[in-house]
Amino acid sequence: MKREMICICCPMGCRMTVEGEDGQYTVTGNTCPRGKTYAIAEMTAPVRMVTSSVEVKGGLYKTVSVKTKDPIPKGLIFDALKLLDGVVREAPVKEGEVVVADILGTGIPFVATREVDRA
Repeated sequence: MKREMICICCPMGCRMTVEGEDGQYTVTGNTCPRGKTYAIAEMTAPVRMVTSSVEVKGGLYKTVSVKTKDPIPKGLIFDALKLLDGVVREAPVKEGEVVVADILGTGIPFVATREVDRA
């Protein structure tokens, strides 16, 4: 399998080509070792940070933004977002507060990214 991608590890944005299968990959176009690591991870087990928002009752704001504390497998993104449907927090909400403790058995939580004080 051959795939072209742009590295997002640094501002250089190297255009890379990854070829191979079954754990044997060749990466070209990267200018640093981080690019090779990124490219192989994208081919074998892509992960993403996920951001969204949830409702806040009794707060200065009606919603609070949330994100995954660590990247989750790309294939779980839409199911992870469904977990947030209907989630409502009571103010106050603290930055870093866990909103959903365990996303689909990954052990990774959704956390609040800002504070929302009581109204």
